[in-house]
Amino acid sequence: QVQLVESGGGLVQAGGSLRLSCVDSGRTFDDYAMGWFRQAPGKEREFVAGINWSGGSTYYADSVKGRFTISRDNAKNTVYLQMNSLKPEDTAVYYCATSRTSTIVTMKNIRYWGQGTQVTVSS
Repeated sequence: QVQLVESGGGLVQAGGSLRLSCVDSGRTFDDYAMGWFRQAPGKEREFVAGINWSGGSTYYADSVKGRFTISRDNAKNTVYLQMNSLKPEDTAVYYCATSRTSTIVTMKNIRYWGQGTQVTVSS
């Protein structure tokens, strides 16, 4: 049973930075694309960023492009989300997820979800 455990969330002022981490307990971490999603109160869960199996391809939601960076360390079974220039509208529970494919992650092809970590950005 694969387990994804996120960490690094917290409270930060607008303009600040946070780095989220997600550790995968499985043995096939580097076979699959990984992604970060978020869900704000009263809203649907949405895609934030994705990365292919090798880390050579990344893609972002327009709302975070230029501010967030996704990366992975396959030797550590870990995916990261560096979040800079945070805005109050970035406040949400952030989830990491494993794709069913090696190349792309979407809401429709998730193998496993993490439990989520809260990010709160104050104005």
